[in-house]
Amino acid sequence: GSHTPLEDTAPRIVEHPADVLVSKGEPATLSCKAEGRPAPVVEWYKDGERVETDREDPRSHRTLLPGGSLFFLRILHGRRGKPDEGVYVCVARNYLGEATSRNASLEVAGE
Repeated sequence: GSHTPLEDTAPRIVEHPADVLVSKGEPATLSCKAEGRPAPVVEWYKDGERVETDREDPRSHRTLLPGGSLFFLRILHGRRGKPDEGVYVCVARNYLGEATSRNASLEVAGE
C-alpha cells in the first residue's frame, strides 16, 4: 500500500481566545483549540502565571474543556479583588514544541 504513516507535528493554535467582558457570578469561556500530533496538552496562563483548573483542584471553579478551552462556572469577584480578571494566553505543547495563543483579556463588568 502507498499509505504513508502520519508524521508527528508540532502544535499550532487553530482557535484563539477572544477578549471577554463578563458580569460577576456569570459563566464565561475562553476558547482555545490546538492541533498537533501527538495531541498537544493545553495549559492556560493568566498574567504570566499558570491557571489552576479542576484537574489540579477539584473544587476549582475553572474547568479545562476537552478541546482546550477554559470554562469558568462563575466569575469570582469579591470585595478583595477580581481574581479572574486579567490577560490570558493558552499554550499547547507536545514533544516537538509549543504554540502560544494571542492574548485575551477577561474583564469583569462594573458593579
